Amino acid sequence: MSSRWTLLILIGGLSTVAATATADDLRPVPLKSAITNVQPMTGIVLWNTNAEAATAPIQLEYSYLTYGKIVREKGQYDWEPVETLLDEIAGRKHQAILRWHDTYVGQPTGVPAYIKALPDYRETTANSENQPTGFPDWSHAEWQAFVLDFFTEFTKKYDRDPRLAFVQVGFGLWSEYHIYDGPMTLGGTFPSLDYQAKFARHLATQFRETPWMISVDAAGEHTPFAANAELLGLTFGVFDDSFNHQRHRQENEPNWNTFGRDRWKTSPAGGEFSFFKPRDQKEALSPRGPYGIPFAEQAARFHVSFLIGDDQPRFQKPDVIRKAGLACGYRFRVQRFAASSSASEVVIENVGIAPLYHDAFPAVNGVRSTESLKGLLPGESKQFPVSSGGEKPTLTIESDRLVPGQRIEYEAE
Repeated sequence: MSSRWTLLILIGGLSTVAATATADDLRPVPLKSAITNVQPMTGIVLWNTNAEAATAPIQLEYSYLTYGKIVREKGQYDWEPVETLLDEIAGRKHQAILRWHDTYVGQPTGVPAYIKALPDYRETTANSENQPTGFPDWSHAEWQAFVLDFFTEFTKKYDRDPRLAFVQVGFGLWSEYHIYDGPMTLGGTFPSLDYQAKFARHLATQFRETPWMISVDAAGEHTPFAANAELLGLTFGVFDDSFNHQRHRQENEPNWNTFGRDRWKTSPAGGEFSFFKPRDQKEALSPRGPYGIPFAEQAARFHVSFLIGDDQPRFQKPDVIRKAGLACGYRFRVQRFAASSSASEVVIENVGIAPLYHDAFPAVNGVRSTESLKGLLPGESKQFPVSSGGEKPTLTIESDRLVPGQRIEYEAE
């Protein structure tokens, strides 16, 4: 019970006598609050190079990175490009989504120069989308070992970094687990099934705090996931790079099904608005979407925390982008707040469409509860004890995964 009554039951009697409540009983605290901003680690995402990122109603910025920018000589890691990027994004009071890649249409591979210089390392250059594109040599042991070692070092440095919200990884074009246009050869231009499995298991042991994600296109026959229950059980999230295209239900949704429609309960779901047709971008946030499904409805079906929509400032006013961002991810409502002179109890419900994937704690007068809001599912509520109270207690939600200027809001009436 929240009021700490002492009950005395009289054996053989007909009445139950309630003793006087202690002097330190919890009392209801009036509370009124509203969520007015997109919440940290959720919402519509812009690229870090977008000039609108400084003023748009967003919390997340996106960037590609190549391995070769960090490592030029074996075993020598220069993290300055990552530091500069994360500092710039945090300076705008946002967090980063990073995607590491080695294959990008029209560009050389992101393989480090020292590996390219090895005499038995042989890359492939071939047309993809009518552009000469570099494809790595996935038969080479040094390249295979490097990728695993890279993520060991990366997670040592950044797994607990508040500037980093999510990491996306993969193989093939844009690390989206496909080479739909170009030379697709398992064990050649694309890693073998065995190596893909080894890679996924390795990342599952390295990322302890920061969620990592792969493309839903990894559900295909060119990967080991669909046929391996153990790999499907790893705690990775999924992203969909063509979230709202016309044939999404027929072509993309089966991939979501392969990875499990409950995956969002423990690992994040996200993606990017489609580029298949101009209307996919132009109408992404229109009232009925590009094909008759409102964005908020589609987001709720897949429990997404974020969607990359770099072109949206061209097509929509800031308030439309803000409302779309508020339709993503978690949303906390305080159902009850009670305090005594030295303690408090808070009951919080998640009224959003996905949980929060990082630790955050209800705090009274700056004193945090020992219980975290991480993983609180939509429609669920939880009671949080806090060892602080007083006549005019102040309730906040605090997290070590926020950058200066960010705040997790809550609604209460």
